[in-house]
Amino acid sequence: MSALVAAAALCGAVAVAAGAFGAHGAEGKAAEWLRTGAEYQLIHVLAALAAASFGARGAGWLFVGGGIVFAGTLYLMALGLPRWLGAVTPLGGAALIAGWLWLAWVSLRG
Repeated sequence: MSALVAAAALCGAVAVAAGAFGAHGAEGKAAEWLRTGAEYQLIHVLAALAAASFGARGAGWLFVGGGIVFAGTLYLMALGLPRWLGAVTPLGGAALIAGWLWLAWVSLRG
């Protein structure tokens, strides 16, 4: 199994755990952050697996890394860490966008 697939699988496990905690153990804004982070991370786990299967490893790593930064900052804020981490969240989003653009480029070049 490739490192990309293993990383995506671990991210999937974290996303499910965060989503479950958001649904059953958190309230208010914390629950929203956990739900949003889990949703985005799970979507991009699937995108990373697809990218790996199409040979677009760079896009896959952007999906994994971007998901970690995007969702991770939301998870940390939900756990009580400072809200200034929210300023880092868009960097993860930018990596996710870059992953989609990379995947489009790879598919167009044939």
